Amino acid sequence: MTPADNAPSRRRFLAAGAAAGAGALVGTAAGVGAERAGAIPGAPDRPDDAGVNGQRVVPFYGPHQAAVTARPGAFASFVALDLLRGIGRDRLAAWMRLITDDAARLTQGRAALADVEPELAATPAGLTVTVGFGRGFVERARGERPAWLQPLPPFSIDKLEDRWSGGDVLFIVSSDEPSTVAHALRMLLKDSRAFASVRWRQDGFRRAYGSDPSGRTMRNLFGQVDGSANLRPGTPDFDAAVLAGDDAPAWLRGGTSFVLRRIAMDLDGWDEVDRVGRENAVGRRLDTGAPLTGGRERDPVDLDAKGPGGLPVISSVAHARRARVEDPSLRIVRLAYNYEEPAPAASEALSSTGLLFGAWQADVDRQYVPIQRALDEADLLNVWTTPIGSAVFAIPPGCREGGYLGESSLGV
Repeated sequence: MTPADNAPSRRRFLAAGAAAGAGALVGTAAGVGAERAGAIPGAPDRPDDAGVNGQRVVPFYGPHQAAVTARPGAFASFVALDLLRGIGRDRLAAWMRLITDDAARLTQGRAALADVEPELAATPAGLTVTVGFGRGFVERARGERPAWLQPLPPFSIDKLEDRWSGGDVLFIVSSDEPSTVAHALRMLLKDSRAFASVRWRQDGFRRAYGSDPSGRTMRNLFGQVDGSANLRPGTPDFDAAVLAGDDAPAWLRGGTSFVLRRIAMDLDGWDEVDRVGRENAVGRRLDTGAPLTGGRERDPVDLDAKGPGGLPVISSVAHARRARVEDPSLRIVRLAYNYEEPAPAASEALSSTGLLFGAWQADVDRQYVPIQRALDEADLLNVWTTPIGSAVFAIPPGCREGGYLGESSLGV
């Protein structure tokens, strides 16, 4: 990918802004917002003394699907499926019972029914399985559809491809052990063949378990920390921003929504930008993730601070400014994974590299869309990034033992 060849001229204008802002920011530097590879956002960095984590188990049953609040695994597969013709409400319920039983067993280190490789299930390593519903599923389930459960509005920076977009059902399988992810996903897909076909699969990675102190924020492949401003699970602000409330359809209350954007990153172009220009583009230091107006990663971002020449320390087109949301209830919680694949045969790029940008929020239209519009209008990072995939899903609440995911929408 070479964004300079096909991006609007505004991107070239913004690129010049990185260098223009550098003079006013000598002695400062940058990073980006972030999610965590180690522990819950906001936890202090500390040596990891947990040791071997193969037997780490995340409870499956509960009011919310586990991955919404659990520490993200180091590896994840995102898989969207399209429903087969003729699959009605009763069949959807039967399918969700199967998937729930698989997930409940596998996440606890037990083999799924009819698992012919049970040894591969014995190392859960924090395995979580999340199920989401697209518009097609909800319509066939005859459930009330939230207004936001549809494709995102078009944005000028998008170059979306069908092969990475849409879908009736979403599986998110995450663990610190890639073999566990592969095995769990195979079990889920084997039990899905009579109901749906795979539309797309996207695999991502973060720092491997134990490679960083627990609590340290993950980095994307631009070298930026990714998710520093995330709200902490278990707090009132997190619940208000993420969990669907009384204004949501009854079947979704206690659940959430999930947006997945596949963002191609022009690493070759990024290589040509000096460190000051990179940090100005983001509004944070690359080494620590601290805002240019602070000294530590989680220091508040001061958008009013001026440099020696009277210009804003954080540029008007810096990512940290454009993505900033003051009201905690209107924020999103990021779930980001890197991807790297071989470059297309005709490309001169070294690889096809990017970010699987996931976001939890209670209401996509109220929270995600306004942020994306602000980024679409004038985010300097748009010079080196291009969204090429997009999908929106409703994430139903968790279930009790003996129940199944989606029961509140299917009820059969």
